[in-house]
Amino acid sequence: MADAVDEERTMEFLGRVVTDAGAAVAGLCTSLGDRLGLYTAMAGSGPMTAAQLAERTGLQERYVREWLAAQVAGEYVTYQAEGDSYLLPDEHAAVLADPEAPTYAAGFFTMMQALYGTEDTLMEAFRTGRGVGWEEHSSALFAGTAKFFRPGYTGALVPEWIPAMNGTERKLRDGAEVADVGCGYGYSTMLMAKAYPASKFHGFDFHGPSIEAARGIAAEQGMADRVTFEVATAQDFPGAGEGYDLITFFDCLHDMGDPGSALQHAQEALAPDGACMIVEPNVSADVRENANPIGRAVVSASVAVCLPSALAQQGPQAMGNHAGEDAMRHLADDAGLHHWRLAAESPVNRVYAASR
Repeated sequence: MADAVDEERTMEFLGRVVTDAGAAVAGLCTSLGDRLGLYTAMAGSGPMTAAQLAERTGLQERYVREWLAAQVAGEYVTYQAEGDSYLLPDEHAAVLADPEAPTYAAGFFTMMQALYGTEDTLMEAFRTGRGVGWEEHSSALFAGTAKFFRPGYTGALVPEWIPAMNGTERKLRDGAEVADVGCGYGYSTMLMAKAYPASKFHGFDFHGPSIEAARGIAAEQGMADRVTFEVATAQDFPGAGEGYDLITFFDCLHDMGDPGSALQHAQEALAPDGACMIVEPNVSADVRENANPIGRAVVSASVAVCLPSALAQQGPQAMGNHAGEDAMRHLADDAGLHHWRLAAESPVNRVYAASR
């Protein structure tokens, strides 16, 4: 006879699931607050009434008051009974209201619009084994991905990651050729181009709408003469003169159906003393080690978008985003990139340097 169910453990787990359910629906409110400019309007403004916030944002007070009630319930916003007012603490504003801050995380909820929207397609993929291509999602995924990753790159790419690539920073200061593969909206490309004006930067992505967005952003930022963006895959992006001094893969190699051939092409496109920077999520191939908030978010994203995207390309290997360092290192070695090391690490990312 089966052991009796431990009622205390059942209720404990029920509490966790209810907490997750609350977080799931609250995420919609977070996305609304971000997209409607509510957090931005509250940031640094001190206590505000619902009417004042509605007036500042041009929104309807009744909806704003209901949204504020949800924010108080989630402890994102504090309520002051005296004056019937609401306050977004500065520490919370750094996470929700400032896209330039390295702690800004609201972009994640933009991505969720797209992922929930393709749930039925993903269900069918589970049954058939086919993939769900990047282009099958709504534009919220493309914009949200760029919005989510940009703060982390802003905070670490130039001040930490590039200096950790032995000798690369000097080359970039002197004038180098750089390929940013899987560049998406091109924020990573432009961050490097701003920091190293003597170098030439080329962003490549197979997704046409993302390349168009990157070109538009470059024009808005006055960078159109400093960077180029082209539609190309990781297996066929064009070379440059005597080769690229740096080829980067920012959180994209695991999304490819044939990451091995991508690294092979990169190896062939490198200058003799060039290097690849491979940025991947800081999660483990051992599923037990991912039982933490970051691991849970990253691996869940693999179910929703990373693995399906790779399978849609019908390549020889769909890795998911938690294949781990050993798998990546073996791919690089097979591609001719025999020198491999962990160059930098953050709670979210691991940065690898690979060269011949």
